[in-house]
Amino acid sequence: MQKNRIDTLLKFLEEDPQDSFIKFALAKEYEKIGTLKKALDTYNELRDMDPDYVGLYYHLAALQLELTLPDEAIKTYDQGIEVAKKAADFHALSELHTAKLNLDID
Repeated sequence: MQKNRIDTLLKFLEEDPQDSFIKFALAKEYEKIGTLKKALDTYNELRDMDPDYVGLYYHLAALQLELTLPDEAIKTYDQGIEVAKKAADFHALSELHTAKLNLDID
């Protein structure tokens, strides 16, 4: 079933390579099937393509932590906090601050 979703998302992305939501959804699907390197690459492509996509940062940092890249995760949280501030997305800002704080506590 996951493979079908990935194939569908890849087809959508082929039709609209600049669609940030599709790129994000593709990264999440790669995560679900355990293809973490591919998920990381896809998140990074999204960040390069659309650095203002607020929803990206929380998930990318969480994946970086799972891949034992804590320094990268901290940088990602910090970037996400700045993007959320700029977008006045206070929900995302709160989630990013909390996640970073929890990381500092652990």
